[in-house]
Amino acid sequence: MTSTSTPHAPYKQLRRPTTDRMVAGVASGLGRYFAVDPTLVRVLFAVATLVTGGLAALAYPIMWFLMPEEPAGAPAWPHPTDPAATAPTTWPQPPTTPPTAG
Repeated sequence: MTSTSTPHAPYKQLRRPTTDRMVAGVASGLGRYFAVDPTLVRVLFAVATLVTGGLAALAYPIMWFLMPEEPAGAPAWPHPTDPAATAPTTWPQPPTTPPTAG
């Protein structure tokens, strides 16, 4: 039997990246997974640590231990599905045909 289903996009994986990290990559991995800036995750983590009297600081080494490290050759998440869709555009767009001399 053959399958006619369309291919699915790669699923998100919670991993510690090797390129965008401050200490162990926990905040960067969480930022990539939830599609937010890793700096925001770091600030929220610091605020949670202050509010809980340091109790939230125990979560960092636990996540460091539990989150797998991203393989060296893995592309950064999110994976671009269409290179043309992620190409930067300029404003205003240049004309497609050269103007004629008149």
